[in-house]
Amino acid sequence: MEVITFNELRRIKDSLPSGSMQRIADELGMNVDTVRNYFGGTHYKDGTAIGFHVEKGPDGGVVTLDDRTILDHALKILKEQD
Repeated sequence: MEVITFNELRRIKDSLPSGSMQRIADELGMNVDTVRNYFGGTHYKDGTAIGFHVEKGPDGGVVTLDDRTILDHALKILKEQD
């Protein structure tokens, strides 16, 4: 499990280049809305919640991630930009 603040998770998402949500979804074989939900979205009509648990608090609260796979893909994309 990984613990991160909600605001830090959103900063990572906001730093990703355009099209990254779709790229992550394609690489992992999942619905793009599921990837968006991982980063705090609420697209539950087509996507699901996956490994994302929020506890309210400072800096947007604390998020416990059960699975780092999506986060790791996002960080890999950010490293490619360097």
